Amino acid sequence: MRPTPDAYIPPLRFHFLTRFYDAVVRWTTREAVFKEALLAQVGSALGKRLLDVGCGTGTLSVALAHRFPGARVVGLDADGAALAIARAKAVGAHVRLELEKAFADRMPFPSGFFDAAVSSLFFHHLRRDMKHAVLAEIFRVLRPGGSLHVADWGRPANFALRAAFLLVQALDGWETTRDSVAGVLPEMMSQAGFIGVHHAQDFATPLGTMALYSAVKPELGKT
Repeated sequence: MRPTPDAYIPPLRFHFLTRFYDAVVRWTTREAVFKEALLAQVGSALGKRLLDVGCGTGTLSVALAHRFPGARVVGLDADGAALAIARAKAVGAHVRLELEKAFADRMPFPSGFFDAAVSSLFFHHLRRDMKHAVLAEIFRVLRPGGSLHVADWGRPANFALRAAFLLVQALDGWETTRDSVAGVLPEMMSQAGFIGVHHAQDFATPLGTMALYSAVKPELGKT
């Protein structure tokens, strides 16, 4: 998600490739493994409000709805074609999702509305300034004590994984992905005001290192 529609980067950079996104992610990122770990990070969310930031085609949103059947799950994305796929998935999976078409730096939600936010393979599409803006907006819409859970490309664990990640950079853009190589997302979370920032796990994949992070919005009166 970017500040203007003409600057928006689709899931596989080009709109005509969106229909292939799920298959590509499934076979190149160890999706089932890292998303199960991400869901485990969220923990018990029965009856809570959960936000999937940059939900894309809705795979994680559907998984959240299955995992936490008492939760209100909201997916947000700026790509109408991806959201159409997400809606079809929700119908096929017999789960209820609320899907919002909006940019992540200006979400249509009140402050403190959500108990937890998740994001998968989204931040590496953003320029540095937009990463800051989106993290600030996530911080705003989380309640005090709410948690953030992110899965995205991280600092390559070795030379082979660094070389593999060159393909992602060529497809998704060098400017937006250099932060992934540098592994700076946890620092940016702290700068946004989050505490307890934790680099939880790394997963080696055919395209590079998938990193999982977690953080918490401080309770009122605490830092």
